[in-house]
Amino acid sequence: MFVRSLQPIIESRFHQGKTILILGPRQVGKTTLINACLANKNTLFLDGDDPHVQRVLHQAGYSELARLIGSFKWVFIDEAQRIDRIGLLAKIMHDQFPDVQLLISGSSALEISQSTQEPLTGRKFQYTLYPISWGEFEAKAGYLEAEAQLEERLIMGSYPDVLNHRTDAHEILQQLTESYLYRDVLSLTGIRRPELLDRLVKALALQLGSEVSYNELSQFLGIDKATVAKYIDLLEQAFIVFRLPSLNRNPRNEIKNSRKIYFWDNGIRNMVINNLNPLNLRSDKGALWENFLIAERLKMNAYERTPMSPYFWRTVRQQEIDYVEDRGGQLMAFEFKWEAKRPARTPKPFLEHYGTTVTTIDRSNFRSFILSH
Repeated sequence: MFVRSLQPIIESRFHQGKTILILGPRQVGKTTLINACLANKNTLFLDGDDPHVQRVLHQAGYSELARLIGSFKWVFIDEAQRIDRIGLLAKIMHDQFPDVQLLISGSSALEISQSTQEPLTGRKFQYTLYPISWGEFEAKAGYLEAEAQLEERLIMGSYPDVLNHRTDAHEILQQLTESYLYRDVLSLTGIRRPELLDRLVKALALQLGSEVSYNELSQFLGIDKATVAKYIDLLEQAFIVFRLPSLNRNPRNEIKNSRKIYFWDNGIRNMVINNLNPLNLRSDKGALWENFLIAERLKMNAYERTPMSPYFWRTVRQQEIDYVEDRGGQLMAFEFKWEAKRPARTPKPFLEHYGTTVTTIDRSNFRSFILSH
């Protein structure tokens, strides 16, 4: 089992008078993580995917919850987005059972955040669990083995089952994309044409590392621009993709209101386009490396609770920087190369306006970019 970076953080929050909410994609290890945190504790476990649990909790009030909880001091509701009124139920448990530590997991930020936002305002600690981070992977596999698997991770990604069953990685990724990828998006949002969602994800996968035009996507899919934006927002809240906006504080020469879209896991992206060929046979090596590094950087910052805003930068003259991070007004800029033959040059407009130089991240120094210091 991988020791997750969130485990000591979650355990430090026990019995501080707040519900603990863990979000993240399906099959990413949320249940395993919380069970590890609750080891040797007498816990009431409620599976939100279980129809019986859904029926029991559907109209439950204080009396029903009191009978259900009994003498338990720990309650864990898994995949809570499947339970009606989960926000109100959580509020009742929080307010009426102060000696009980409630933990909730969910694979849809859309449903969980909306249903718990008002009832649990000021009553929760909220965290997101992502696919296995490089730091978590290296801590288990060791430095040498992790380094040896780097190219494989760019292709197969870092879902726990993929890492634990490498010989079956293709089948596992296929099951993930076919059985879980859109499950909550489709069931919770009532999208009537799931084939459009599938085509959109494939289009985004093929544009990895490039700017994404909602107008072009709407023409390609035959739907309006607003629907494209809505679907991408749903995919983001289901932890399949994330958006990286453009930095535009110098209106004279920087592009405005543009975005790139990346995947939280390289393996999912590659399975979507049905291409799991090794790195030396691919034309998208640079895009995979860029996706890997940015996703890992965002995981690290999220687990460390680092206040920052991520961007890419490009001018109307096509000068570009892969990744720019704003930490409280201090900018850091990075260019990604698998094998850098020379250091990246800092575009003159960027240096003049922001006073920051670009650092090259390549195969030889990537750990300094994605591991905690």
